[in-house]
Amino acid sequence: MTNTTPAEEAIARETTGGAEERRERIRLETPRHRIEGLIVIAADGYRSRVSDVLNAPERDFLTLTDATLQPLDGGPVERHEFLAVARAHVVYVVAPSDALSVRSRQRRSGVSSSEGDPTEHQETEGEEFEPSSEV
Repeated sequence: MTNTTPAEEAIARETTGGAEERRERIRLETPRHRIEGLIVIAADGYRSRVSDVLNAPERDFLTLTDATLQPLDGGPVERHEFLAVARAHVVYVVAPSDALSVRSRQRRSGVSSSEGDPTEHQETEGEEFEPSSEV
């Protein structure tokens, strides 16, 4: 499953031939910045997961396109068409969640987030959610 829009997928097919590579949006953090951008990974098989690219011993840098760079200290956000990040400085990497985008769109349209998400816990009035202690 990719976290790209149809437009991003079309661009990826156009620029890579569509057969060998795909682009996936990731968000990563370094000790000083939060960065989001597109990373190119194999479409299938060997090195087709973001974790494969992160763990590749021959790679010292992660290359991102269509990137935003946000200082953690609150400075201005910068946009860059290309950005290389030293792998040694990466604290974590996540795929931005489509669910968050769906919830945001639902809130704007007046739809309850739990209506569109069957996994979300629905609390009834007077009832509190307590996580299960069973494993």
